Amino acid sequence: MKILISADMEGATGVTWPGDVLPGTPQWERCRPMFTSDVNAAVVGFFEGGADEVLINEAHWTMRNLLLEQLDDRAQMITGRHKTLSMVEGVQHGDVDGIAFVGYHTGAGTEGVLAHTYLANSITGVWVDGSRASEGLLNALVVEEYGVPVILVTGDDRTIEDAKGYAPDAYGVAVKDYVSRYAAVCRTPGRTAADIRSAAGRATSLAVRASPSSPQEHTVELEFDAEHLVGAATVVPGVERTGERRVAYTSPGMYEGIRTFKAVTTVVSAAVEEQYG
Repeated sequence: MKILISADMEGATGVTWPGDVLPGTPQWERCRPMFTSDVNAAVVGFFEGGADEVLINEAHWTMRNLLLEQLDDRAQMITGRHKTLSMVEGVQHGDVDGIAFVGYHTGAGTEGVLAHTYLANSITGVWVDGSRASEGLLNALVVEEYGVPVILVTGDDRTIEDAKGYAPDAYGVAVKDYVSRYAAVCRTPGRTAADIRSAAGRATSLAVRASPSSPQEHTVELEFDAEHLVGAATVVPGVERTGERRVAYTSPGMYEGIRTFKAVTTVVSAAVEEQYG
């Protein structure tokens, strides 16, 4: 049994504001061990539940945040940027039986600690086939094409609620409760590690890989906080303006869909000007 962990940081224990997750800041350095603790707890739990292999894919910002030296020696980690499937890199090789979304968060324009979708700001909403989408939903649609179930989700309480929409059978662990975008009622690292470890052990029972499914067509729509970002986004082939601050594109499957999404966000982020956005 092989488990893949997609590890994001905004939903980690103790994290509540931008400085906690921005590489290079003192608070980021402080929060890295707590982020690593969450991931390591999942690793230990999965092995206790019967996993033979656990692969971690760093999915936050520079994708160089976890402390490798603090992880269980049985795990391996993909670290660094510019990967084919970004946040769920590793799922495409046909040997993953289940995936965990650790440290995840809610989507842009919704309630949740540090809520956003790919970009920290600029994007005010994302929809897939008319339904509002978080990074969790986007990535769940990708791994579904490879027959891999989402078996565990950790983050704030709003994130666990969001996950019920795209992974209703997955185990959920809330490490903090939403107060505002930049505030939460947080559990201690010792408590959250125990909760995640226990849930991961039980979640291994859900790690049953199915045959890859035929790709399904999806329409993705993005809304921005400034009109000029529409012009930037439509440079990407297939992306069209659908409103004053909206664009949309249709992909034959989510492999192409998530790669187009990444291209759009990369171009848009380059078009954001200091202060004015």
